[in-house]
This record gives sequence, structure tokens and C-alpha cells, in this order.
Amino acid sequence: MTATPQAISAPDLAQLDRATLEMMAAAADEIDECTRVLKKAGLNPVGEVLKGQGKFVKMGHYPKGDVFDRETQSQYYYHAHREGEHGHFHCFLRAPGMPEDVAPVPECEGRDWPAGDKALAHLVAVSMDRYGSPIRLFTTNQWVTGETWYRGTDVMRMLPRFAIDHAHPSWPTNRWLTALLRLFRPQIEALIVERDKALSAHQAEDPDTDAFTDRTLETLSETALDVAEQQAAVRKLFKHS
Repeated sequence: MTATPQAISAPDLAQLDRATLEMMAAAADEIDECTRVLKKAGLNPVGEVLKGQGKFVKMGHYPKGDVFDRETQSQYYYHAHREGEHGHFHCFLRAPGMPEDVAPVPECEGRDWPAGDKALAHLVAVSMDRYGSPIRLFTTNQWVTGETWYRGTDVMRMLPRFAIDHAHPSWPTNRWLTALLRLFRPQIEALIVERDKALSAHQAEDPDTDAFTDRTLETLSETALDVAEQQAAVRKLFKHS
């Protein structure tokens, strides 16, 4: 039986400082611009990462080899295996791009998780519908992505560093995904908090099981998202801040 992921309460955006609102408002504009140029050609972010990739198969990574920015050490790929969506983007940051003082959790010791410069942290996943629009955000257990596990407080410090700043496989898609993680940073931070709570609670309930590798514990936290609603709320708050 698969455990039910933790939902989050909607963050109170009115409590954000002006600098954060300014960053989110800029991301809102960036999303609009990327969406505009894609729609003008009848395209969407998902179609851009699938073009020229052959048959779309379950669990495959798209585009092949993933998307990686060597300067920022940000990475993502798109794939599908969940009900109720077309697929989802998994977003990561690799160790060389992380704050210098972060380290994997002590439980990492003795495991075959990626280490050193190969270590990577999963930031968030973005569910997409069949029309190429985002519908949910969620976090996953360690075994799902094979990541190196970091404390939630450290993962939250990594979020501002995620940026794909090149043209492969699509300049507007890379900019769109980068901006999406900025626009929804308060929700992503809340998801990361619930991620750690869910993992700790599961381990406490069954001390003899390794929560990190428990196949009944896949999605740790999730929330629906509405881009237009978030954009409107952020712009209104920033205007009056």
C-alpha cells in the first residue's frame, strides 16, 4: 500500500518581503513572455523537450541525457509514470552549485548514494497536463530519483541557484521552468518542509524499515498550482508593497 503524500496549506504571500515579491513578479513576467513566444508557434514546454526524441515511453528521460547547465550545475529531465498527468519535470542541483557549507544528512554514510561532485539534490517535480500546462508540484523520496539526501533547510537554500541559462533543448522552455520555480518558491519551500516531516513520521512509525528505500513511500508532499492565480496575487501585492 502506497502512503498518501502530505498536502500543504497555501502560503500567505502577504507576509513576503518586498525583495521576494519583486523576484516573484519578475518571474511572473518571464513566464508570460516564454508562454507568448511558444504559443505564437503553436508550441508548449513539454513539446519542446520531446521534439526529435522518438517515441515517448514510460520512465524514459527526455531529452535523452537530461538538460544540464554546467555554469549553475542545474539539471532537469521530463518523464512519465504517474496517474492523472501527462508527465513531470524533475529539477535538481548538483553539488558544485550548492552553498559551500551544506552536506548530506548523516544517514548518507555507508550508502551508495552519489557523492562528492556527483552528489545532487532533488528540488521539486512539476506535473504537466496533456496540453503542456503545469498542474501540480510535488517532492519525492530518495529512492525515486537516486539523489543524495540533504536537510530541507539546505535544499531551500539551493532553490535560488536553480537556473538553466542556455538554449538546449529550448531557450523559452528553460527560461519558463527557471521562472516557474521562482514564482512558486513559497509553495516549494512549504513542500520541502512537509517532505522532511513525512519522512520522519514514516520512520518513527516503522523503525525497522529504512524510510529512504521504502517503496510504499514515493511522493512525500504535493500541492496543486495555478499559474495565473499566483501571478495575479504576486503582482497585486508587489504593486502595493
